[in-house]
Amino acid sequence: MMHAAIGPIAIYLPERVETNAQLAAEFPQWDLDLIYSKTGIWSRHLAAADECASDLAVAACEKLFAEQQIDRSTIDFLLLCTQTPDYPLPTTACLLQDRLSLPTHVGALDFNLGCSGFVYGLSIADGLIRSGVARRVLLVTAETYSKFIHRADRSLRPIFGDGAAATIVEASEIPSLDAFVFGTDGSAADTLLVNTGGARPTASAIKSRTKWRWPSKIYMDGPGIIKLTLEIIPRLVDDVLRKACLTDGEIELYLMHQATVKLLADLRQHMSIDECRFPLALKDCGNTVSSTIPILIDELRASGRVRPGTRTLIAGFGVGFSWAGCIWTDTWQSKGVQTVDAGAKSAEYEAA
Repeated sequence: MMHAAIGPIAIYLPERVETNAQLAAEFPQWDLDLIYSKTGIWSRHLAAADECASDLAVAACEKLFAEQQIDRSTIDFLLLCTQTPDYPLPTTACLLQDRLSLPTHVGALDFNLGCSGFVYGLSIADGLIRSGVARRVLLVTAETYSKFIHRADRSLRPIFGDGAAATIVEASEIPSLDAFVFGTDGSAADTLLVNTGGARPTASAIKSRTKWRWPSKIYMDGPGIIKLTLEIIPRLVDDVLRKACLTDGEIELYLMHQATVKLLADLRQHMSIDECRFPLALKDCGNTVSSTIPILIDELRASGRVRPGTRTLIAGFGVGFSWAGCIWTDTWQSKGVQTVDAGAKSAEYEAA
């Protein structure tokens, strides 16, 4: 049986950068030092007014194809995770297929999940590969939450940034992904929501459990999300470890959705995990929703902290309320050069 392995990743962040210093100049009454101490975010990238999730996705994918010399005709399936699609319909993944000049025999679909979306995407790609449906999957995450956020929203504007990640997931003879565990609690849907823009009339849409304090299109109950995270994610980690027949000591790094420094610090302390095993990557890009984990992986690979053989536990959690985790052992070597034979559907990256 073939296994799914995470290959190369390319990140695209919009050109426009907004710093805390700029926010302080615009809103002198905001205590940006206090905000930074809680978020751990100094700057964020924001999509232009005419720049949508598909534009970020295309840029990330083209960067991936160019840097890794990938023959796009070897892509069997395109998965796009986004909560900010270009249109209610058609599926944004179909637009990507055309803009990326992918072959028409590819499968293409969107799935609407936020901070747990990358792990869900890995599981879908894993299933496609294990079942023999595909050998090379292009998993893309792309979000433009800034379009939901009012400029005067002190609770959200310093947190969320826009960005996209393109990840190759492909067939390998070496096991890499294992012990997927999922969870859903729709009773907490009102902790993070946009209740307009869908087919349901606004008058009968989901109501948040507390008062909307800001004029943004998106509402977030920060304390509620922290409470849910501290209740659910330690159990998720235990369930993943149990399913994989592993112990905490056998995990080198815990790769968590990069929400805010405060939430991650509370979670790490709650689980008694050393800081050095709980890496962060949000200071210069913010919370990019479904793209935080691939951004983290990309940075850890670049620094050498994740390398072939590194065993990690990945966990995503957030809007929905939704969560997912798995064990991932890296098998990709960046120095590996793949062929570009259009007829070759085999795994083309060197594995450790």
